[in-house]
Amino acid sequence: MISTLSDWAKEFLSEERVGVVGTLNADGSPHLTTIWYLLADDGRLIITTLSRNQKVRNLRRDPRMTICVGDRTRSVSLSGHVTISEDQAVVRQDLERLVERYVKDEGIRPRVVAMWMQQSQVALHFEPEKVTEFSVSPMR
Repeated sequence: MISTLSDWAKEFLSEERVGVVGTLNADGSPHLTTIWYLLADDGRLIITTLSRNQKVRNLRRDPRMTICVGDRTRSVSLSGHVTISEDQAVVRQDLERLVERYVKDEGIRPRVVAMWMQQSQVALHFEPEKVTEFSVSPMR
């Protein structure tokens, strides 16, 4: 079940940020990496990555994942499960949306998508089940 995000968390996650993803290695140790992500309307986070990456190998074995997005005084941490899609139409659609979010130069976006699609990519659809918000800001 997808955990409901507060309006504050939705706004925070929609700002231009990267996330840190945690998955579990086979020996139980954590594997951390930074990612681009997109908050979908249904509360899922959309990520694309190379299919050969360690996080994908970890998620094929154990689909649990944690994402933390933060700045100096605020953060949102999400824990849940990932669905991996190898459907290249889904991967392309998700990648195009991520590139639109993170690559500011519209002119190079098609080349960026084409370059990444030449490599074996998967789409990760993350369903948060637990959300923790933190802020030391009095404005929240």
